[in-house]
Amino acid sequence: MIGLQILVDGFAISALYALGAMGFTLIFGVSGVLNLTHGALMVMAAVAAWAASALFGLGSYAGAAIGILCGLAGALVTYFAVVAPIERSRAIPREEKEIFVLTGTLLWGIMIQELVAYFFTDNPKTVLPIVEGVFEIAGVRTPRNQVFTAVVCWIVIGLLWLFVNRARAGKVLLAASMNPRGVTLLGHDMGKIYVAVWAIYGLLAGTAGVLLGMFLGVSSYSVGPLTASAFSIVVLGGLGSVTGSLIAAYVVGYLETATAYLISPAYRVIPALLLLVAVMYLRPQGLLGRR
Repeated sequence: MIGLQILVDGFAISALYALGAMGFTLIFGVSGVLNLTHGALMVMAAVAAWAASALFGLGSYAGAAIGILCGLAGALVTYFAVVAPIERSRAIPREEKEIFVLTGTLLWGIMIQELVAYFFTDNPKTVLPIVEGVFEIAGVRTPRNQVFTAVVCWIVIGLLWLFVNRARAGKVLLAASMNPRGVTLLGHDMGKIYVAVWAIYGLLAGTAGVLLGMFLGVSSYSVGPLTASAFSIVVLGGLGSVTGSLIAAYVVGYLETATAYLISPAYRVIPALLLLVAVMYLRPQGLLGRR
């Protein structure tokens, strides 16, 4: 029975991780930025949704929408206030900008974490679910909201796939991830492309954060583990590989779920990090990565 419970719960959390990793991978693929603010943006979106629905009584739908918009706003602020100034700076040597961006996003994420803790305390927050009730799957009692979470995640991932592979604007983003110089020569403004990518990322991170808040709840302490999980997923799958990130999301999700059930929730992130270390030694490019 516990094996089936791990199977069901792991599928939902893995879908959440996959959704969050899509934006993380998209940003790296197009702009080469590893955004260490990721966990903080997800927590901020979830807490905003909780505050809108629980404190201000706006309801679950309005709360979810506000949370997603906060994720979008947070991502754009991160780009314009942290990433863009570093990348455009002439005082920072070109070969050192990557480490400055990593440091800048890490510190910005810590600032967001501390602001969330200051205004809303460190206590866990659970977002009011859109779908309530439970039903049984092969004898395992499963919250309807859990199934709703997995379904929404895969719908959003599917829409992103259609946008990138079918829409003209999406094909431009895909081309920019492969050959930025060629896209520039065709007359496209890379600055606008970067803004579009960060906006898409913000919507994905905001959606994942709100759904996570409905599923497990979050607190300011969730920032570090969420960022670590996302980083593990994109490195394990291969930096810039969307398919690799999807596979890695399910590997990490099921590892964490099995650890939480069989050992302790306090150690849920440790096996994934150990796996990441092993992969970095044995296959540094990840499962499907090229660099």
